[in-house]
Amino acid sequence: MQALLAQAQQMQQAVMQAQAELAESEVQGQAGGGLVQATIKVSGEITALTIDPKVVDPEDVDGLQDLVIGAVNDAMANAQKLAAERLGPLSAGLGGGSLPGLPDF
Repeated sequence: MQALLAQAQQMQQAVMQAQAELAESEVQGQAGGGLVQATIKVSGEITALTIDPKVVDPEDVDGLQDLVIGAVNDAMANAQKLAAERLGPLSAGLGGGSLPGLPDF
């Protein structure tokens, strides 16, 4: 029984450490071959948005908006992949179920 409790405490510590590391992690996404780049934290907060002047055309605002959305969505997908890579093995150690308060990976 004590061994099981110790294992559960180790798993809890590993999850907390992985969550702390993820909270500080940033990922990038891009669109238009890198002409628009978005950097986000794994939590979803956008920390940077870079737009190459080549894509700034007052006559094509819709195109630029599509590129920004694409870059942000790409960054968000990369954040989800990173979270799955870091937390997925921990979830598997808990019998393959999801961790409380976190999305399924």
